[in-house]
Amino acid sequence: MKNYYVLCFALFVLSCNTSENKTTTTEQSTKIKLADIPTIDMVQANRLAQLPIHCIQTEYPNKLNQTIGSDADLKSPQTLHPAFYGCFDWHSAVHGHWSLVSLLKQFPELEYAEDAKKMLLQNMSKANIEVEVNYFFGTHNTTYERTYGWAWLLKLAEELHTWDDPVARELEANLQPLTNLIVNKYVEFLPKLNYPIRVGEHPNTAFGLSFAYDYAKAVEDETLKALIEQRAKDFYSNDAGCPLSWEPSGFDFLSPCFEEAALMKRVLPAEVFKTWLNEFLPQLKNENFNLETGRVSDRTDGKLVHLDGVNFSRAWSLNEIARDLPEYAHLKNIANQHINYSLPSIVGDSYEGGHWLGSFAIYALNSIEK
Repeated sequence: MKNYYVLCFALFVLSCNTSENKTTTTEQSTKIKLADIPTIDMVQANRLAQLPIHCIQTEYPNKLNQTIGSDADLKSPQTLHPAFYGCFDWHSAVHGHWSLVSLLKQFPELEYAEDAKKMLLQNMSKANIEVEVNYFFGTHNTTYERTYGWAWLLKLAEELHTWDDPVARELEANLQPLTNLIVNKYVEFLPKLNYPIRVGEHPNTAFGLSFAYDYAKAVEDETLKALIEQRAKDFYSNDAGCPLSWEPSGFDFLSPCFEEAALMKRVLPAEVFKTWLNEFLPQLKNENFNLETGRVSDRTDGKLVHLDGVNFSRAWSLNEIARDLPEYAHLKNIANQHINYSLPSIVGDSYEGGHWLGSFAIYALNSIEK
């Protein structure tokens, strides 16, 4: 009998301690720090515009990423790509142009608006775009920039399409042959892709499909839209337990898990998406979910600075996941934390990050619900 009372007392103490622990945990969980909500205002827009203005007509240094067939292919970047020769590489030049269009569209009174429009018109002339189109018909470069550069080209086309300005109409018309070519390349390539590419760099399939899908919706291209919806479901419908703890890898600038989730948010009905997300990333539903930002050790290293990109990628993906889903609204705070970590460092820093990170920052800032 004595042992019985001792056991009861021990269980009572343990129960009290457990209750105290639960209380402490609950109290701690309510102390999640709310990050400042970053904004893109005129001051920020003028600051970010300096990055593409200073690089879309800067030819060197340059990484061509071309396959050489003969000495005849050894030409200067501007000769090969008269529209998109700046900003170190082709895809960065494309999204540098997108950056200017996005900022001009939001802030018509941008400090260097006229200069920026002049640069866009010079680079994206009808003749220059014709040369860009012809490049893709070369023997060795038919798959050039698949699919990262393709995605940004369609994002640029989408931004022009939705910008109500005479300059936009001229630029959209000039770009149309290249836009059509890239759409056709997606339509040709996607049925042949048996497995998605899940890396955190350029070939990531989910990222490439998301931007192409946004374009298809904007211009009401039902063929491209339906194809992307089908392929996204083929690739990702059965995915579960994405290993978020494996992210980021050392050179990632895209988040494989979150980019995939953001794509599925686009293509699935809300209730179906929530069921899918609960299998894919069940931890996101927890209001106490937290995620350390990608830490950059050296912004002069072109690969290590990629981690600033992954912070922006996570932010725009989390904001997409949370949009119109109140039960995931807490993810917006994590998105803000990630933007706030990287945003102050990208202007006035080294060219390794400056030639491309402005576009990522702008897209992440645009993803914040107004």
